Amino acid sequence: MSDVLSVQRLVPSPPEPIFDLLVDPAGHAAIDGGGTVQGARSGGRRLALGDRFGMDMHLGVAYSTRNTVVELEENRRIAWQTTAAGAPGVVLGGRIWRYELEPVEGGTLVTESWDLTEEKWPSKPVVKVAMGASTRRNMERTLARIEELVTSSDVGAQDPSAAS
Repeated sequence: MSDVLSVQRLVPSPPEPIFDLLVDPAGHAAIDGGGTVQGARSGGRRLALGDRFGMDMHLGVAYSTRNTVVELEENRRIAWQTTAAGAPGVVLGGRIWRYELEPVEGGTLVTESWDLTEEKWPSKPVVKVAMGASTRRNMERTLARIEELVTSSDVGAQDPSAAS
């Protein structure tokens, strides 16, 4: 496996509602296909480049992460770098979660990437081997959840004549 794992899905929606889900940490538990995100410590706000936010997580045991928005282009791209909270963050973490939104015929091509190029060396080999296959599956589920959320909330919104 390379250091970057990506999955794509064509979501029948414009990019704006998809981006709105991604840019608010409060919605991350609803879209998490792996079920590890329990809730945001600072949700209900729109993230900006350089913002930091915490997440309560659970994967066998409860833990928390610190995340920093490292890329942001309105309605096109958002990425945050994740490290373990507290002292473990010195040796654990550094992976980047990235979402790229490309408007195409039929909706938006959404690419989610799990980028380990900045993962700290003590955790990188373990994370790569132990989590690679499950991460791909979870990312596919995440994109499906995003589609479910934006298409269920957009019923009739794209075609005003559909409501009449």
